[in-house]
Amino acid sequence: MTDVPRHEVLTEQPYVAIPTKVTTREWGKAAALVTEVRDWLRGNGIPAAGPPFFRYWVVGGGEREHILEVGTPIGEPVAGDGRVVPGVIPGGEYALLSHIGDPERLDAAHAQLRSWAAEHDLTWMKRGQGDSEVWGGRFEFYLTSPVRNLGAACSVELAYLVRDAES
Repeated sequence: MTDVPRHEVLTEQPYVAIPTKVTTREWGKAAALVTEVRDWLRGNGIPAAGPPFFRYWVVGGGEREHILEVGTPIGEPVAGDGRVVPGVIPGGEYALLSHIGDPERLDAAHAQLRSWAAEHDLTWMKRGQGDSEVWGGRFEFYLTSPVRNLGAACSVELAYLVRDAES
């Protein structure tokens, strides 16, 4: 089940993450980083301030790599350690969509959000770089773990940063 898309303003939020590059076939490697980030937070006495997420910088497909960060929001900025890096979820206007159910339908939820945004004249905060598009804010917030059994339902909040009229 996918919810109705919506347009909301989100405030800036610090996070820590592990950057990675994976093809679709290697997706399990990215999902496994959620546990590593959570263990790092626990080991440093830092509480999570929200659900784990994937922040897509470049969306791949097929043999093209996805360039992303696997992270968790935190309350206050902290220094990383080289592997774990600090970052900020940008504040601003977002198009959001909740997806609950089959993880295989997540691509359809992304398509629904992009279609809805086009109907509402919303454009994304992104820029071209070579033959890639680099996103300013494209997130999947995992309300249930991205590390799950095959066929298990998931609950994911999609959030795309919208380009404002001055950008």
